[in-house]
Amino acid sequence: MAAYTSTLSTPRRRPRAALRVAMLAPPWITVPPPGYGGIEAVVALLCDELVARGHEVTLFAAPGSHSAADVRAPLAGTHADQIGSSLYESDHVSTAFDAVEQAAVRGRPFDIVHDHSGFTAAAMAARLSVPVVHTLHAPFNDETRPFYARHGHKVRLVAISHSQLEQAPPGVQVADVVPNPIRVGDWPFCADKDDYLLWMGRMDPDKGAHRAIVAARSASARLVIAGPVQPGQEEYFRSEIEPHIDGRDVSYVGEVGGTRRKELFAHAKAFLMPIHWAEPFGMVMVEALACGTPVIAFPEGAASEIVLDGENGFHVADEQGMADAVGLLDTIDPLRCRKSVASRYDVALVAGAYETVYHKVINTNAGRTARSARHSPPSRHRGVLAGPRRPPRIQHAR
Repeated sequence: MAAYTSTLSTPRRRPRAALRVAMLAPPWITVPPPGYGGIEAVVALLCDELVARGHEVTLFAAPGSHSAADVRAPLAGTHADQIGSSLYESDHVSTAFDAVEQAAVRGRPFDIVHDHSGFTAAAMAARLSVPVVHTLHAPFNDETRPFYARHGHKVRLVAISHSQLEQAPPGVQVADVVPNPIRVGDWPFCADKDDYLLWMGRMDPDKGAHRAIVAARSASARLVIAGPVQPGQEEYFRSEIEPHIDGRDVSYVGEVGGTRRKELFAHAKAFLMPIHWAEPFGMVMVEALACGTPVIAFPEGAASEIVLDGENGFHVADEQGMADAVGLLDTIDPLRCRKSVASRYDVALVAGAYETVYHKVINTNAGRTARSARHSPPSRHRGVLAGPRRPPRIQHAR
C-alpha cells in the first residue's frame, strides 16, 4: 500500500501572536480515541497543530489522554458507557472552569477557552472571565434549538458545515463555519482497491447499516461493517444487522482503530453513507476520501458538501441508487478523492481558521462586547456570512 503525502495543505506558519488556549474535550473517551470517537480525533489533531504553530495549549480530557498539549484530567476515570450523563459532564466542565479561573488568579490567564465537550460549558460560560469558543458538534434539532436560543449568546458559536449552519434557529448567531480537520498525510493512499464495500459507524438506525446491507446485496457486492454497539443499540444490532452476518457476503469486524481502521478505508472499493438525518459533518467520509476511497452517500446534512457528485463519489436517493452507483466507481479517480479532502479539510487549514476565530473574539469590539454582555438576551438578528454550499469553505463573519 503506497502512501501519498498531500502537497495541497498550507505551510505551517508562525502565529500572529502566541495564545494560551484551554481546550475542553468530552469526558467520555480518551484523546485520541482508541477506536470510535470523532470529536476526540478532531480535538487531538487540533491540539497538536496549534502547539506546532507556537501556541500554549492545555487540554482538559478524559484520563489516559495524550497530546502535544499539556493534558489535565478533571475526572478520575473514563465513562464511555455513560455518554451524555449530566453528572459526569457537569463535573468535568466545572472542574476545568475552576482551573481556568485559578490560572488567572496565578497571573497566567488563558486567552481563550475552546469547548468541544457538549452543552454544559456553553450554558455556564457566563461564569468565566475568559471568552469561550463553542464548536457545534451536535445537530440543531427540536431538543437543541431551544437550548441555543437561551444560551448561544454566551459563547462564540462555530458550525462545522454549511448544512448545520442552515439549521440554526432564528436569533441564534453562528459566527463562523470551520470544518473538522484531518491530517491527510497520516492516511494511506491506495489506488488498487479490493472487492468489498465498507460501512463504519455507530449502530444507530439513523446511520443506516441496515440500508448498506440492502444496497450491497442489490449490487452483488461484499460488505464489511465496522463500529461499536453502544448502550441502547443492542436491539437494533440484534434484529437488523446480526441476522445478515455470514462472514462471506456480510462481515462484521467490530470496533476498529489504528492501522486496521486505516487499512479498511484504504482498500475498500467504496464507502457507503446511507444516512437519513442531517448529520453535521461525518468524519468517516473524510477519512475514506483521504485514502482515495470514493463515497456513495444519501445527500443528507454535510454529506451533500463533503461528497462532490461525480468527482469524489456519488449522491444517490435510495438503496437501489447506491447499488447502481457501485457500477460507476471506475469513473472516479482515487487521487482526486484524496485531493478533494486535502484542499478543504487539512488540519493546517483548519487550525489557521481557528486562529482567526480566536483573535477575532479576543481583539475585536464584537468580542469585547460579547464578553461584557454575557447575561444580555440574544439578538434576533442572525448575523452569519452566507456562502456557497458546494464546495464548503471555511468562513467567518465580518
